[in-house]
Amino acid sequence: MLALLHTSPVHVPVFDALRDETHPGLRLRHFVDERLLRRARREGPAAVTDAVAAVLGRTIAEGARAVLCTCSTLGGVAEEAGASGLTVPVLRVDRPMAAAAVAAGPRVVLLAALASTLAPTTALIEEEARRAGRTVTVRPVLVDAAWSRFEAGDNEGYVREVAAVADRVTHADAIVLAQASMAPARDLTTTSIPVLSSPAQGLAAAAAAAGASRNRPA
Repeated sequence: MLALLHTSPVHVPVFDALRDETHPGLRLRHFVDERLLRRARREGPAAVTDAVAAVLGRTIAEGARAVLCTCSTLGGVAEEAGASGLTVPVLRVDRPMAAAAVAAGPRVVLLAALASTLAPTTALIEEEARRAGRTVTVRPVLVDAAWSRFEAGDNEGYVREVAAVADRVTHADAIVLAQASMAPARDLTTTSIPVLSSPAQGLAAAAAAAGASRNRPA
């Protein structure tokens, strides 16, 4: 079983649909806690370290073979908690996307609807660049008008705002959509610059980790 830690319930049907399309038979267990993101926005991601670790411990107690954190703001916190002695892999959904951005070229534009996502995702892309032995320049862009639409339940308006900003980007080798909720904006863009989102690649990596954990000798 693969557990997913979300900070919004909108991710549940997205990842269920991805599972049905690309990993049929994979059992998912969703854990949704919107309070984690609200507190992280107020006090910083480090403030929810203990709370995230508690959720991760619960997923393992309920049989998770791996855990995927779908919140970009909390991804680093989840990874660190997983590295601190948990018995199953803990992955952040945006790491494979960051690696793909680095492979695309040295000029990366990062779009985020939340300011709290900009620093963690920038740091992740720079980390992947160091791992690959490449130099990248990350240009962060806050899509100011998007998040209020998301909070109001206007998901169509939300992704339209993101797509419109993506289409105005120039002089870039890749455009990164920082949050998993932005993924549908890819289908609305007309830019020739590659637009990268996290859910499909993140789920694939987590499914592989869950399978490896299941097959690991006791």
